[in-house]
Amino acid sequence: MIIIGVMGGGSATDNSEAQAYKLGKLIAREGWALLNGGRAAGVMDASAKGAKDAGGLTIGVLPDTDASQTSQYIDIPILTGMNAARNYINVLSSQVVVACPGAAGTLSEIALAMKSQRPVICMGWDPGPVVANMAKTGMFVLVENPEEAITEIKRLLRDLP
Repeated sequence: MIIIGVMGGGSATDNSEAQAYKLGKLIAREGWALLNGGRAAGVMDASAKGAKDAGGLTIGVLPDTDASQTSQYIDIPILTGMNAARNYINVLSSQVVVACPGAAGTLSEIALAMKSQRPVICMGWDPGPVVANMAKTGMFVLVENPEEAITEIKRLLRDLP
């Protein structure tokens, strides 16, 4: 099973949520599972809703043990009690990580993906010069929309060992 991680802010703009929803839908249409932070907020909720609306499987890796914050669109909630340390689970469980606009948590997931040699696609934003070296390897890509993200995911999956 191919698992695509979709990371992004719990607080998101309407545009970011719309893009995340569309991305989730496209991921599900490809037959891939969607993994995210599992909460009923922002990019997490929107991407899971998109995947569910397209009949996909959704996995949510939550930071605590309280299931009340879980998105209704998550099929498999994983309650970790690990707080931010759960970001390692998010990254290591994903063949490709798509980072939507976010804040410190999303940046940590990008950094963990880079450290773990996981490909990263940033959709709709640029986290800055820290990723420049990874971009040279082809393991880090900037895209503007969900369709471009899907094209890059396919390319990256083909190139994975």
